[in-house]
Amino acid sequence: MRVLTNLLFKVTLSSMILTAPAMISGNQKYADGPPGKEIEMPFYSSVVINRYITHLHSTSPRLAVLSGEAAAPSDIAAVKPAAAIVTEKADNTDGVPVSMTGPKAPLEHRVTDRESSTVLAAVSSAEAKAAELKMVIGQAVSIYSRMGLEKDGLDEKAFEYAWRGYHNLVKRGMIKNKGVLSICDFTQSCCSRRLYVIDVLHRRLLFRTYVAHGQKSGDEFATSFSNEPESFKSSLGFYITEKTYIGHNGLSLRLNGLDVGYNDMALKRRIVLHGSTYVGDQYMQNFGTLGTSLGCPALPSAESARIIRMVKNGSCLFIYHPSPEYLDYSTIING
Repeated sequence: MRVLTNLLFKVTLSSMILTAPAMISGNQKYADGPPGKEIEMPFYSSVVINRYITHLHSTSPRLAVLSGEAAAPSDIAAVKPAAAIVTEKADNTDGVPVSMTGPKAPLEHRVTDRESSTVLAAVSSAEAKAAELKMVIGQAVSIYSRMGLEKDGLDEKAFEYAWRGYHNLVKRGMIKNKGVLSICDFTQSCCSRRLYVIDVLHRRLLFRTYVAHGQKSGDEFATSFSNEPESFKSSLGFYITEKTYIGHNGLSLRLNGLDVGYNDMALKRRIVLHGSTYVGDQYMQNFGTLGTSLGCPALPSAESARIIRMVKNGSCLFIYHPSPEYLDYSTIING
């Protein structure tokens, strides 16, 4: 029974390390992943990660001892440290040792250094990720408050997710122009100035202006998104700006989508930042609303050239909407 118990412990611990975050958070909504998309482990907040670590310690005295956590005396007595040999001898009623081949033969289990290293590595990784996430969210809250972005209408969650993705892209060395972060907040009406260009270094708002969404993404509000060519919809996610060119809309800026499955077809779809006459105050005065694009984030013609020159050549643009599927599976936010 002791051998069987130790075997079951190893299997259970391995399963917990792989699946416990989802088990502890209770979020099974997207457990099978979005249709037609390779399944990825969803992101978990620092609260969930800490809850996961606490759960491991409370359910496994062996883990508590290996990871250096305090344990009850009974637990310490029952669990030997790494590389210790636990030997149990069984004697018969006459004091004669039972045969090694008999049903009560001595049992031995060795908790190897490799096992303990694996467990400690898993705990350390989870704790490090939780600490980093806490730091990044703290930065986002502080910057959002200091800049007064709430009074400018920017959704707090839009900024938090933008800052998390920006942080991860900087870590990966994917942003050349680190001084500028642009956020398109699609929680707002198209009649609101919902594009924000932020000077990251000096913590100030450089531009706040109108931006159009795709024809088939919605009317006043953008609610439907796609990565497919000819969908005429906007695509959510993080983009890196590339070089400018002169097209039929004048000065335009190519956008490279980084979120696989959500906007990585942007270059093929020719999704660009450009100016248009159907975006701006004059158009709203004439028609009561803004026009829509073929999927591009179109800007007012009067401001587009200045904004494009400011954000070109490797800055980060984030198009946000509180879509649970995207927020759960974005490799940029959850990296």
